[in-house]
This record gives sequence, C-alpha cells and structure tokens, in this order.
Amino acid sequence: MKLSQVKALLPNLNQVSFRLENGQFVPEHFHVTEVGMITKHFIDCGGTIRNEKTVNFQLWSANDFDHQLKPARLLKIIELSEHKLGIEDAEVEVEFQSETIGKYGLSFDGSQFVLENKTTACLASDHCGIPQNAVSETSVKPKIRLSELTSSSNPCCTPGGGCC
Repeated sequence: MKLSQVKALLPNLNQVSFRLENGQFVPEHFHVTEVGMITKHFIDCGGTIRNEKTVNFQLWSANDFDHQLKPARLLKIIELSEHKLGIEDAEVEVEFQSETIGKYGLSFDGSQFVLENKTTACLASDHCGIPQNAVSETSVKPKIRLSELTSSSNPCCTPGGGCC
C-alpha cells in the first residue's frame, strides 16, 4: 500500500487500528514513534545494483493505556514528515516489536490496517542456477540421494561458475 492510499483512507476512519495477519491486534494504545523514508541501495547476488525506497512507520506500545492515536493526528504526522523530510509516495513498511523488530507490508481490509508478513527472495535466481519452479515459496525442494552425487570436473562454485 502506498502512502497516498493511507492518507486517502484516514479522513474516513473513526479510529486507527492495526492487526497482524494471524489476527493478533496491535494494542490500541500504540504510538507512531517514527515516520521516515528508507532508501536501500544494494547489489544482489547476480551483480545488479538496486535502489528501493519505502516509507517507514514505527509502531510502539507503552503502558499509557489511555492513549489512542486518532486518524486526523496520524494524517498530520504524515503530512509533517512529507513537508520536513521530503517523503515520497512509496510503499509503506511498518516496524512493530514482537520477539524482535518485525518489518511488515501494509494493506487495508475495509476497516483496519493489516500488517502483512514479508519474505525474502533471491532477486537474481537466473544467475544462481535456481530452477524457476523452485523460486515459489510453495515449491518443494527436490530430494536427492547423497550416494547419487558425483564430483564434477566443472563445479559450480568456481569463478564464473554461476552460483551465489
């Protein structure tokens, strides 16, 4: 979900609530402690240089149970961050404390914001020798008998061999 979509939803809400995909709710007395633009400049394992920008919301809960962030207040925080930081209209990523700081995507289910689980992936699977059908998170790794493996005169993990 892009920042502009969040901003468009807020004026029509009576309250701001977040829930995880597993149904657990972020406590209603949460604070938005940060709004920022995160730029990730990196190189993938295939050698492609990449830039990603996300708008980051950090949610935090304290023991101030009487606190509840109103939609208009969150909109003001977002608008201030746009003005002061030059935040762009990018995908929103949410940080929320669980066992460690979790990073989530964001969607809206018609009444509340949903923190969507994020996954990792190889961005250059064609350079790593990973079969295209193995890229899907629902795919099953092929079973290979170790006794059937033989040493090859052309191992993949040599310079230019194609592995990560």
